[in-house]
Amino acid sequence: MRRRIAVVGGGPGGLAFARVLHRHGHPVTILERDSAPDARPPGGALDLHEGLGQRALEKAGLLTEFQALSRPEGQAMRILDTDGTVLRDWRPRPDDRAHPEIDRGHLRDLLLGPLDVQWGRGVTRVVPGARDGVRVHFADGRQETFDLVVGADGAWSRTRAAVSPVRPHYTGVTAVETSLDDVGTRHPDLAQLVGDGSMAVYGVNRSLVAQRNSGGHIKVYAQFRAPLDRHTHPDPADAEAVRASLLDLFGGWAAPLLDLLRRGTGFVHRPLHVLPVSHRWTHVPGVTLLGDAAHLMPPLGAGANLAMLEGAELAEAVAGAPGDPDEAVRAFEEQMWARAGRWAKITTAGLERLVSPDPAEALALFDEVQPS
Repeated sequence: MRRRIAVVGGGPGGLAFARVLHRHGHPVTILERDSAPDARPPGGALDLHEGLGQRALEKAGLLTEFQALSRPEGQAMRILDTDGTVLRDWRPRPDDRAHPEIDRGHLRDLLLGPLDVQWGRGVTRVVPGARDGVRVHFADGRQETFDLVVGADGAWSRTRAAVSPVRPHYTGVTAVETSLDDVGTRHPDLAQLVGDGSMAVYGVNRSLVAQRNSGGHIKVYAQFRAPLDRHTHPDPADAEAVRASLLDLFGGWAAPLLDLLRRGTGFVHRPLHVLPVSHRWTHVPGVTLLGDAAHLMPPLGAGANLAMLEGAELAEAVAGAPGDPDEAVRAFEEQMWARAGRWAKITTAGLERLVSPDPAEALALFDEVQPS
């Protein structure tokens, strides 16, 4: 008998789950609250790691296509002092495929392929234990029942409450994102400053990170320690007031670095929240979580990679279960918790060092993790 399976969320983890299930011949319903694939900006580029995100794409039969779309040169990393002095300038070898970059939109389109996403299906609540399965409640008032519901709906997951009462807490660090377009023509000096990959500058309890995306696009992230309500003052909708506030916060830094903020278009505030490092729950038949819904951690390169691999592994476990997949899901959760716990510890400690009272901590961390 065909099992009724739904995944809530059409991000990298949810789509990896659906794509691998599709490859094994199992239908899956993808419930995504966005009204269309391009309903909102997709966010910055992702670096997909060997053994994590790339392993998930291999399970989905998409590794070759990924390699054609990805940018190995995007692995480059440059660190500058606040006065503009170059402290580190690491560049990958031509054959280095450890963690090449890919734009989120390109990755989404690659994973979507033949999948049928139900766009505009915002989920408000997931209720297990019904006689006919797990009941999913939608924002439009409708309800639908499934045998298995996978919550891949991110930091503020509506599925999480079905298995865990825990909610994310603020890390004390806020990131403000801005961007520059057509940098080769309009901002060639900043294009050269950032290089082919990412550039970072670390100060006292603050940092400035710029990341090259494809199509002449650069994402810029100003990160700093502040109370949670700091992102409401000034008004986030007042771009010029936000710009002036950031320029004041990073005052005294070299002019070319501040130009990343002066010339940025639009500002998005992102207070960084996390779940407890050891977050887990008592297994609930018919419902499970993956990715940020299960183990939200600081955004230091692990989140999407873990979500994709978890989606692929869960899909294989479900596809390989001859009957009720509950035991396979339970075993998946144990494996996920162990791996995610290790990464949560790493990324939590990393954020403490990257936005630190001592900027030397960030440089030391780079030297510890970067290949020679």
